[in-house]
Amino acid sequence: MNMPNERLKWLMLYAAVALIACGSQTLAANPPDADQKGPVFLKEPTNRIDFSNSTGAEIECKASGNPMPEIIWIRSDGTAVGDVPGLRQISSDGKLVFPPFRAEDYRQEVHAQVYACLARNQFGSIISRDVHVRAVVSQHYEEDIHKAFVIRGNSAILKCDIPSFVADFVNVISWHSDEQENFYPGTEYDGKYLVLPSGELHIREVGPEDGYKSYQCRTKHRLTGETRLSATKGRLVITEPVGSVGPKLTSGDDSRTVKVKLEASVTLLCPAQAYPVPVYRWYKFIEGTTRKQAVVLSDRVKQVSGTLIIKDAVVEDSGKYLCVVNNSVGGESVETVLTVTAPLSAKIDPPTQTVDFGRPAVFTCQYTGNPIKTVSWMKDGKAIGHSEPVLRIESVKKEDKGMYQCFVRNDQESAEASAELKLGGRFDPPVIRQAFQEETMEPGPSVFLKCVAGGNPTPEISWELDGKKIANNDRYQVGQYVTVNGDVVSYLNITSVHANDGGLYKCIAKSKVGIAEHSAKLNVYGLPYIRQMEKKAIVAGETLIVTCPVAGYPIDSIVWERDNRALPINRKQKVFPNGTLIIENVERNSDQATYTCVAKNQEGYSARGSLEVQVMVLPRIIPFAFEEGPAQVGQYLTLHCSVPGGDLPLDIDWTLDGQQIHEDLGITTARVGHRGSVLTIEAVEASHAGNFTCHARNSAGHQQFTTPLNVYVPPRWILEPTDKAFAQGSDAKVECKADGFPKPQVTWKKAVGDTPGEYKDLKKSDNIRVEEGTLHVDNIQKTNEGYYLCEAINGIGSGLSAVIMISVQAPPEFTEKLRNQTARRGEPAVLQCEAKGEKPIGILWNMNNMRLDPKNDNRYTIREEILSTGVMSSLSIKRTERSDSALFTCVATNAFGSDDASINMIVQEVPEMPYALKVLDKSGRSVQLSWAQPYDGNSPLDRYIIEFKRSRASWSEIDRVIVPGHTTEAQVQKLSPATTYNIRIVAENAIGTSQSSEAVTIITAEEAPSGKPQNIKVEPVNQTTMRVTWKPPPRTEWNGEILGYYVGYKLSNTNSSYVFETINFITEEGKEHNLELQNLRVYTQYSVVIQAFNKIGAGPLSEEEKQFTAEGTPSQPPSDTACTTLTSQTIRVGWVSPPLESANGVIKTYKVVYAPSDEWYDETKRHYKKTASSDTVLHGLKKYTNYTMQVLATTAGGDGVRSVPIHCQTEPDVPEAPTDVKALVMGNAAILVSWRPPAQPNGIITQYTVYSKAEGAETETKTQKVPHYQMSFEATELEKNKPYEFWVTASTTIGEGQQSKSIVAMPSDQVPAKIASFDDTFTATFKEDAKMPCLAVGAPQPEITWKIKGVEFSANDRMRVLPDGSLLIKSVNRQDAGDYSCHAENSIAKDSITHKLIVLAPPQSPHVTLSATTTDALTVKLKPHEGDTAPLHGYTLHYKPEFGEWETSEVSVDSQKHNIENLLCGSRYQVYATGFNNIGAGEASDILNTRTKGQKPKLPEKPRFIEVSSNSVSLHFKAWKDGGCPMSHFVVESKKRDQIEWNQISNNVKPDNNYVVLDLEPATWYNLRITAHNSAGFTVAEYDFATLTVTGGTIAPSRDLPELSAEDTIRIILSNLNLVVPVVAALLVIIIAIIVICILRSKGNHHKDDVVYNQTMGPGATLDKRRPDLRDELGYIAPPNRKLPPVPGSNYNTCDRIKRGRGGLRSNHSTWDPRRNPNLYEELKAPPVPMHGNHYGHAHGNAECHYRHPGMEDEICPYATFHLLGFREEMDPTKAMNFQTFPHQNGHAGPVPGHAGTMLPPGHPGHVHSRSGSQSMPRANRYQRKNSQGGQSSIYTPAPEYDDPANCAEEDQYRRYTRVNSQGGSLYSGPGPEYDDPANCAPEEDQYGSQYGGPYGQPYDHYGSRGSMGRRSIGSARNPGNGSPEPPPPPPRNHDMSNSSFNDSKESNEISEAECDRDHGPRGNYGAVKRSPQPKDQRTTEEMRKLIERNETGPKQLQLQQTNGAGFTAYDTMAV
Repeated sequence: MNMPNERLKWLMLYAAVALIACGSQTLAANPPDADQKGPVFLKEPTNRIDFSNSTGAEIECKASGNPMPEIIWIRSDGTAVGDVPGLRQISSDGKLVFPPFRAEDYRQEVHAQVYACLARNQFGSIISRDVHVRAVVSQHYEEDIHKAFVIRGNSAILKCDIPSFVADFVNVISWHSDEQENFYPGTEYDGKYLVLPSGELHIREVGPEDGYKSYQCRTKHRLTGETRLSATKGRLVITEPVGSVGPKLTSGDDSRTVKVKLEASVTLLCPAQAYPVPVYRWYKFIEGTTRKQAVVLSDRVKQVSGTLIIKDAVVEDSGKYLCVVNNSVGGESVETVLTVTAPLSAKIDPPTQTVDFGRPAVFTCQYTGNPIKTVSWMKDGKAIGHSEPVLRIESVKKEDKGMYQCFVRNDQESAEASAELKLGGRFDPPVIRQAFQEETMEPGPSVFLKCVAGGNPTPEISWELDGKKIANNDRYQVGQYVTVNGDVVSYLNITSVHANDGGLYKCIAKSKVGIAEHSAKLNVYGLPYIRQMEKKAIVAGETLIVTCPVAGYPIDSIVWERDNRALPINRKQKVFPNGTLIIENVERNSDQATYTCVAKNQEGYSARGSLEVQVMVLPRIIPFAFEEGPAQVGQYLTLHCSVPGGDLPLDIDWTLDGQQIHEDLGITTARVGHRGSVLTIEAVEASHAGNFTCHARNSAGHQQFTTPLNVYVPPRWILEPTDKAFAQGSDAKVECKADGFPKPQVTWKKAVGDTPGEYKDLKKSDNIRVEEGTLHVDNIQKTNEGYYLCEAINGIGSGLSAVIMISVQAPPEFTEKLRNQTARRGEPAVLQCEAKGEKPIGILWNMNNMRLDPKNDNRYTIREEILSTGVMSSLSIKRTERSDSALFTCVATNAFGSDDASINMIVQEVPEMPYALKVLDKSGRSVQLSWAQPYDGNSPLDRYIIEFKRSRASWSEIDRVIVPGHTTEAQVQKLSPATTYNIRIVAENAIGTSQSSEAVTIITAEEAPSGKPQNIKVEPVNQTTMRVTWKPPPRTEWNGEILGYYVGYKLSNTNSSYVFETINFITEEGKEHNLELQNLRVYTQYSVVIQAFNKIGAGPLSEEEKQFTAEGTPSQPPSDTACTTLTSQTIRVGWVSPPLESANGVIKTYKVVYAPSDEWYDETKRHYKKTASSDTVLHGLKKYTNYTMQVLATTAGGDGVRSVPIHCQTEPDVPEAPTDVKALVMGNAAILVSWRPPAQPNGIITQYTVYSKAEGAETETKTQKVPHYQMSFEATELEKNKPYEFWVTASTTIGEGQQSKSIVAMPSDQVPAKIASFDDTFTATFKEDAKMPCLAVGAPQPEITWKIKGVEFSANDRMRVLPDGSLLIKSVNRQDAGDYSCHAENSIAKDSITHKLIVLAPPQSPHVTLSATTTDALTVKLKPHEGDTAPLHGYTLHYKPEFGEWETSEVSVDSQKHNIENLLCGSRYQVYATGFNNIGAGEASDILNTRTKGQKPKLPEKPRFIEVSSNSVSLHFKAWKDGGCPMSHFVVESKKRDQIEWNQISNNVKPDNNYVVLDLEPATWYNLRITAHNSAGFTVAEYDFATLTVTGGTIAPSRDLPELSAEDTIRIILSNLNLVVPVVAALLVIIIAIIVICILRSKGNHHKDDVVYNQTMGPGATLDKRRPDLRDELGYIAPPNRKLPPVPGSNYNTCDRIKRGRGGLRSNHSTWDPRRNPNLYEELKAPPVPMHGNHYGHAHGNAECHYRHPGMEDEICPYATFHLLGFREEMDPTKAMNFQTFPHQNGHAGPVPGHAGTMLPPGHPGHVHSRSGSQSMPRANRYQRKNSQGGQSSIYTPAPEYDDPANCAEEDQYRRYTRVNSQGGSLYSGPGPEYDDPANCAPEEDQYGSQYGGPYGQPYDHYGSRGSMGRRSIGSARNPGNGSPEPPPPPPRNHDMSNSSFNDSKESNEISEAECDRDHGPRGNYGAVKRSPQPKDQRTTEEMRKLIERNETGPKQLQLQQTNGAGFTAYDTMAV
């Protein structure tokens, strides 16, 4: 079969079926796409949409989702919204559109409706917040103002009454009085009039004159923009007080509610009248309490008389406010509840979550806003009845997926948020794919039934036989497995089937998402058999269906019997042949019985089975009702719910309208016996009306009975009447409707007169009638205008009433017929005409009786404003001209007539500017001016204004002098001295001011400052410094230019005079001056004064400012700290204050730091207690615990020094109960009781007490004392099969503790395997033994096995199981930690316990990384090892400088970083760390090699450093650069050029000074040597200079020797053959002899072990500690600034002897630049070893004395005896030892067998990487230590070398070269230490490579004809013939100069150590010039100089010299 094709066919078939099933939906099989999602709102409509019928509205709603959601608009009840033609339509893009409509088309269900937007796609639906749509139809409305009655002197409030139907849209914008006063809302709270934010006019301190004014309010409609004046004018009725009057609230109510939006302004009124005038106080109640506090007034909260005004309200302003009004007569108060509403918003977290089936899902609704009344949840647009902020779905099902929404609401608005719940994976309900069929068989064989089911998630399959679940046993076995394609195969195996196994078998496939089942019969031949039937419970009235579980085959008949009568015996019973019995409408009396099923076969065999049927009875409630008729409010009512029928127990409860009844409703319920409940209403309220239901429940079910309650309710408005306006002659209709119980009667009355107050019944007439509460007035006239009262009464309460104003519209009328109006020319003007009358009113304008048309002149604009009383027309003129002086007339017309009014317009102008302004006279502080009078602009000049300002100020900052209009002269006074002023003048008339005249400038004379410095602040900077800051005096008081300030300070409270410091003036604008006063006393008060001065003198002293310096921290701890244990949980700690002089401030508190001693290491576990006293009691401590305590004092400066820790232990107490108890049967008379010790023993446990008691009997309790180390007890002599109860207590010396839980056990013959031990956690210490118990009981004896981390345990040499079952582990290691389980098993049972083993080990090595470096500090990061189990207590940080001792520093475990401070600048350091815990110190980390920043001193340029005269030279040491590390001192040496010895001038020249070398001879060449020292090392420079002649002239350069040609040389040699031949022959013989001796000696010394003379310096060589005398035998080389001491009676042959006459390459005036080539160094790698020993070893080549190479002059000559010398003051000459050098083995660079240094086998090539060496001397003791570790011979360990992977790449290319040591180990062997430091890759001079190898360190011979093995060179090793054309590599970075010379002179025993260097080629030789061995290349010094000057030494030699000389070593010598 072709499988792929077959599979494809099936797939296509499935796809077709799925497409048919799903239609256009996505295939269910497709997994949900990751980017598919439910709807989310992009643009959600707002809560309120108010619009005018003239504008209409559009509401937009947009949502996103995938697939794109569909937008549907719905009502609040969820029904969809459709189009209403012309009124409402839904656009194609989802907008809800309300077009403009006519007033008569208004429909409430369209235009006053709550809508919502619903977005849905296949993943769910979401609904927007509620959208309250309100269309406002333009209706006529008028505002009214009523009279306000007020007692003189009180404040009055006039209110603008706005009709309720427009109150939401109309706001008061201004008030106007009849005296043309206008009042606007503002922030001026001090005036008499104030317009409050809520629109009222507040008039304070009313007097009699206020009674004559009338007031109108102007309002604005926020939707239409219409403004209008109030229809009526309000006025004040002022009462003169007669006697004293107590406060009375004019509003009548003593509480009110105010709501305001966030950030709006709110007014809280307290309208009261009293005499004397009362005092108002406002209070706010503290939320949730009855306590109140006074309202704090501020810029935001103001009180005006009794009115409280809050601007920019915040939510926190919400609450209950109380206004208390008091005067001498009495008091009154009014409460106001203020609610500040903040916009609601909501958010659900998480917005999307995918949850697997059955897992919980949680959505949290996070909301903001105020107030929040309800929280509700919806799923897919349907409410789910949840009102908590957190929605939790415990087990997610398929139907739970979809969109969830959280809604928050209050009365005004709502907000929502949505989230999506997705299901993880796919979900398919179970399906039975394959099943067993009915089968008939003989007994005996096994039966195999199989069921295959599929589904997602994978279903579980269970089996039933005749409705009873099948469990596995020895014959029935159920198993299942899952196939590859996910189906479950389940099978039922029945072993050797019996006849009894027959029956109906069923397999049930069940998963979280559904259930499927299949059943079929299995017939087994055999006798009838009926399986046992369980008791059947059924509710009375239901139908019983039961099938008889029959086995056996064939069965002839199955019958049912009851009381031996075959059924059926009545009509209700039906029996079917298959054994099914049905009984309908079951009753307890007739049907509760035992029924018997009888099965027979044809042979007559039968089987019987019984079924007990129990009938349960539902509750029955006796009907009940309230008393007849409605109830009165306050009436007492009761109901009795009796349930005489139904099974007990009964549960009875009550509901009102479906809601549970709570006591806070005023209703109580009480049970009466088992079958009754009474409901009582103490006082009926209107809210109690509704349906009361009694519910009765029992095990059979639930019944209920309901009765209604009606309550008399006072009237309530359905439609409250409002003010109306009608056209004259029209028919008027006003509705007034109310409801209540019983229905109220509605009547109308009319007010007597023009004001409301007294009413009379309407006279019956032809045109007035009332029908069903509606007032009809036909053909209404002006006489019908007035106030009307509608009243609704039903006999309950006082009834309802409402007063309205009915107004009648009339023709227009102008109240003012003619008036004058003036305007300024060029400015806008507004002419207003207000026509009263019925609208619409048309108004036209005429100018001089000609029609005014704004279209002809754009300067004119006409606007109309609709007012409540008529129309206001405004004619605006943009810019008035003279031609606008005219008569303007406005004509008003409406449907009822017309009227006109005139305005006489007068245009006036401002005067012209004054001119000819002159200065007549001026003095220091005044000036006299005159000017000419200008044109007055047709209005008399009122005055002149002289304006003057300082020249730098702008004209907006001016002073003025006002002069009467009739004068033209004036004096300006009060000017400031030394100030430039600008002066100008303007003229002013009634219209305005003229332009300014031209300004004149004057300058006044100077005076001393008259002002004091300002803003003086004295602040402590630290404990000894204060900063004084101040600003200059006011600019006007400088009286000139301030030059500076005198700042004086002294100790406060002393009579001493001030110490003054002078500070220059800072010219920067606005900049503060400051001065730091230093070296003051700690925490001491100083007084500071400041005065400014100018060139005239000093100004006044400022006020004295006093300030303390900062408090320090106490420098001593509290003393005499002591602790006393009080109880088991308290300790008293006492101490004595630190001495006053050490407090350094005011001790504020003491801190006691305490913690249990075993947790003391952990800072986080420490507790702190603050106290001001000198002792305190620590409470709440652990019992019987050792505590550690420290005390410290605290000042404002911080915490002081902690005292020494003290320790106290809390008292013991009785222990807690044992944490667990087991009782295990050991036999028929014995029980083993075991227990775990208490969690808190609270002391040392002395014993355990085991209590036992036979259960149920009145026997006494037995006790047994058990030693404290025993954790089990065997109770014996017990009775078999009798239960016993056991419990255990623990005891300490204090007493017996709590008892454990009781446990019951019964002795028995059957003793199952049980383990008496408990699961426990054991903590073992590293390398110690651990034992874990497993005490077991059982008979037969159980077998005990252990598993370690789930693996079977097998014994080994470290672990074994002991005879008592416990497991012993010897020498625990870290890997042993984990779970250990013990299993005990015998034939009866098995048991197991699991122990957890924790291994406490010392910490593993922590991680140390470098974080930052400075010149004197290193910052390192510390991290613990990830594998540590025990808590880390801290770190120990070890660090040492390269030549110093190790130091340590403790670091707390919390410190992420640690600073190592006070380090040496520019020095190498090694750092490593160890951790420690309570086990001990752990492993060390890797060593970190680094260095502080900074370098050795840098050479200066010669001209800047040296200044020469005729008999002295001046040295300018400031020209030296310190390299980042401060200079310590200089050493100065000099000599004449032709001399050998150096004279030390000074060895301690300070770096900041210049130094003069005196007593020099004029016109003489000198050499000068300078050694500059800092902590990073030292640099040596040599200079040549010539002193000037006596007359100051210079001398010529020194003469060179004449150059010899080759012919001259040959001629000289030939002429002296008699001398040359013997000398050459002798030399040859000596060379051959030396070679022979070297060979012989090398063979003889090959394995010599002398540690001194034959150094075998491999990487592992160590110092022989058994030879302490070696340290004393060896000195070290003196630094170059010292001369070697004279050694009496000794002869030395110096290398100078050999070198004399041989010059190296030399330059007189050039300085070698060590920075020119930074990459000339390399580093070799070797295994790290401890850093001890010397690093300066050298290997030597063959006889130096025969032929030489430049740079090699300082090597020790073979067979030369030399002496080791130290400093003259440090080394005893008598201790000097004589050493002899050894010959080199051969003449070239082949490695010697067994040579020291690399440990290579004989013949190993010399370029193998190898190193040897020993450590250099510690720098810190460079000049002090006589026999230090560094600077010794080669007997010491070689240097460790550290590799750093972060090292710079440039260095790697040079790491290929070897340094080796010759066999005859030199005194100083091995190269210097080499470090790779990632932080120090910058080019720098090597600092230590050759510091102690020779006087200044010599170069390597990279190009020599023989390969000195002490060099790092392989050039000669590769090319024994010395002719290598390839230049060898550059020197290593830390090259130590192997070729050191020692004093060997016979002529002088006082020779400078540097003497061997004096003729070297360039000083400090930085690379040797390659020489060939031929004589012609052996040039003298003078020859070489000539060659250099003529550039004839060859480019290669110079090039090599330059390229290899880049970088000074520690003793760098430069020839300059």
